[in-house]
Amino acid sequence: MAQKGPKKMTAEHKQALADGRAEGRAVKAYLDALDHQKPRRGRKRTPESIAKRLTAIDAQLADAPSLQRLQLVQERRDLEAERAGMGEVVDLSALEADFVAVAKAYSARKGIEYATWRELGVAADVLKRAGIGRGAA
Repeated sequence: MAQKGPKKMTAEHKQALADGRAEGRAVKAYLDALDHQKPRRGRKRTPESIAKRLTAIDAQLADAPSLQRLQLVQERRDLEAERAGMGEVVDLSALEADFVAVAKAYSARKGIEYATWRELGVAADVLKRAGIGRGAA
């Protein structure tokens, strides 16, 4: 007779799921940090340029129609958040070490190729330390 109810997961299966989630978090954190450090187009914003724009927004708000006021308030919030985050320094070395530790297993499990990592900005030397070569998936 067939077993009724849900099957129980083994401890090994639970551990494999937990390991996969941990690897995914390490990969995501490293890729997000790389993306955050990527140079952006246009002039680099400074605290002074942000302050100047915030002053201009405050001057425009008094006479702005409702939809423009909506956009200006959102721009002000975005600029204030950007200014607050300007002093943050991301410790890429720690994130990189975590990435190197899990990238090979993650790549093998997800079928991610060397060229895909490179396209996302992962340096060749980082992939080499992770044990991911040009011909490996």
